[in-house]
Amino acid sequence: MVAIPIITIFFSFFETTSDYLMILKDTFLLEYIANSILILVGVLLLTLFFGVTAAYFVSFYDFPGVNFFKWALILSFAVPAYIYAYSLTAFFENYGTAFSILTFFLGEAEYNKYIPKFDGLIGSIFSISFSLFGYVYVLTRASFLYQSHNLIEVGKNLGFSSNQSFSRIILPSARPAIVAGLSLVAMETLSDFGTVSFFSISTLTTAIYNAWITFDDLTTANQLSFLLLFFILFLFIIENYSRKRAKYHQPSQGFKNIPKIELKGRKSFLAFSFCSLLFFCSFLFPVAQMSYWTIKFPKYFQDINLWLLNLNTLLLVFLSSGCLIIFSFLSNYGNRISKSKFLNYLSAFSISGYAIPGVILAVAFITFISWLSDTFTSLFGFTSFKPLFIGSIIGLVIAYFVRFFSLSFNGIKSGYLKINQSIDDSAYLLGYSKLKTFTKIHVPYLKNSIFLVGVLIAIEIIKELPITLILRPFNFETFATKAYSYAAQDLLEAAAFPSLCLVIWASLLILFVSRYILSEK
Repeated sequence: MVAIPIITIFFSFFETTSDYLMILKDTFLLEYIANSILILVGVLLLTLFFGVTAAYFVSFYDFPGVNFFKWALILSFAVPAYIYAYSLTAFFENYGTAFSILTFFLGEAEYNKYIPKFDGLIGSIFSISFSLFGYVYVLTRASFLYQSHNLIEVGKNLGFSSNQSFSRIILPSARPAIVAGLSLVAMETLSDFGTVSFFSISTLTTAIYNAWITFDDLTTANQLSFLLLFFILFLFIIENYSRKRAKYHQPSQGFKNIPKIELKGRKSFLAFSFCSLLFFCSFLFPVAQMSYWTIKFPKYFQDINLWLLNLNTLLLVFLSSGCLIIFSFLSNYGNRISKSKFLNYLSAFSISGYAIPGVILAVAFITFISWLSDTFTSLFGFTSFKPLFIGSIIGLVIAYFVRFFSLSFNGIKSGYLKINQSIDDSAYLLGYSKLKTFTKIHVPYLKNSIFLVGVLIAIEIIKELPITLILRPFNFETFATKAYSYAAQDLLEAAAFPSLCLVIWASLLILFVSRYILSEK
């Protein structure tokens, strides 16, 4: 299933080049690539600074509010980049929220010329950065916490200052985690559609969408997808390579927490200010802006069927989570009892679906289903089965399966790695069959992993935009598609309420799993 979109795009690249693609090559293709690279570089630099600095402060120092910030900073995951973009525009636009605040406190005047405008490339970079820096923060913080206390003590004995220990011991040891986090940020940035589309930035993702939707040219959409997928898979390989080499060594006497240094005076104020500003910009600012618009324009409530939006979202979450968890259990247990290298290689490939951007996955899925349906119709006289998969719940669930199988598989795998093989051997000696061992031992032991995986999948599906937007049934709305449809019509006030509901849902789910994500044990 994961191979289908990759193979479809690969073979589509060798199809006859359309007139539209020839025009793009002669006109805007280089601009699309350049914009994608500029946004990528800007986002990587900002997320590196935000994530590593925040992780360093909360991991090694004690200052007012540190216990609050260590979990509050991951709430940025709850705000998709496209919703952050809506908030940024609503606040800084002409006669927007910033103008209203200045007018309220300073009186009537022409403030618009003094208010900075965050749109275009700058707006995209800031929106994506504040939404995604959590990847770098969480992975870097985990690496900092699991660094050997002995290494830092050796640095002190060698006369290293705090800055020298950070630059010569702590940071190099965390490099695999930082690279892994940046690789995930890079993949998400290159696959972003909602943000760049809202800011009218021409990137490869918007070019793919426009080629299919506007010009009805599926061939060009697939050929552009091949180019973007090449970049994404390259980053995916880097991420896998860095993660495989990551080693979190612990002292022989067991894990020992690194004692935190208590900050006082100016240094304490600096750490507190940085974390406060980061938390405000990444979470409180968009939530406050969406809440303000929601309260100010209650008339848009009547246009939104909140019950139906919740029902549609939960339907997708439960169907997709159930399929993903079942297949993840089958794959992991199959690998465990077979000990086959071939199956391990297949499993490693199966998680590469996360590297496929949603817009590419949706277009490739439509291409494959159309080809398969037409082939069966011409050869066997079958009735077209396109409506069964395109514009249907089944098609959405399959696309989610390919996109998020890595989350489910790795979540179950991490739980399985904690079950010693000797437990299985003991169960077999006691007369347990493989099925009974699975149902009576593995499943109860992995219930926390099941819960964690289910919540993580739910968060991703609630925030997912391009797959849902392209493959959904007619008149089927989720919070993400509803907010996008309003924003696309420049009705930011109407987009505020579904955006706020989406953020609230995601925030609650993130708080449920925060004790797993931020565990120091």
